[in-house]
Amino acid sequence: MTHATEIAPGLVLQGFTPPLRLADFKLIAFDMDSTLINIECVDEIADAAGRKAEVAAITEAAMRGEIADYKESLRQRVRLLAGVTVGQMQQVLDQRLQLNPGAADLVRACQEAGLKTLLVSGGFTFFTDPLRDRLRIDWTRSNVLEVSSGLLTGRMVDQPWGDICDGAEKRTMLLHTCAQMGIDPAQAIAMGDGANDLPMMGAAGLSVAYHAKPAVRAQAMVAINSGGLDRLLEVLV
Repeated sequence: MTHATEIAPGLVLQGFTPPLRLADFKLIAFDMDSTLINIECVDEIADAAGRKAEVAAITEAAMRGEIADYKESLRQRVRLLAGVTVGQMQQVLDQRLQLNPGAADLVRACQEAGLKTLLVSGGFTFFTDPLRDRLRIDWTRSNVLEVSSGLLTGRMVDQPWGDICDGAEKRTMLLHTCAQMGIDPAQAIAMGDGANDLPMMGAAGLSVAYHAKPAVRAQAMVAINSGGLDRLLEVLV
């Protein structure tokens, strides 16, 4: 493993020497839950069903990389959401979901430097779509919760690209977006916190762990362990 260096409190670099130029990159891809935002949406929806502890335990194990089949772990969690109302999901969106510190500033700085933005999430369009509109993000990929008569059915809806946005799909979407833009993946930045972010982080030119699980911090080129997402700007000029 490459030697890691803490260049400032809570900011660790591994495998390169700063500074890099932000303008040398063309795309930045973000995970959503616990990266761009402060919550795990599936856990907060489960709270409305009285099943938060059960669902959160599965989420934590999945993010640590302790569950090999991410898709099945998500299906298992979504089944436990059956009966939650759209109104209860709206309450999560309105009352619990907040941008993590520095998120808006980092997105804005990247956009001003000419980067395109991508949001790839194992979460749900109910939350990624408003976030996309709020931050003017260019592209998103996430999962669709099935709703019937205003209630979650406990299932997800297949989409033209596939069934579930897992780690492999995050990587595929990153590479597809690079190809669509006509850029090399080395010109992309990928930020995440969980094991399902590692495939896309491994494909990008710069990988960034944000308050991440140990396995993710160990493999990232930049680990932000304290402070906001905009601390990435301390190593990108």
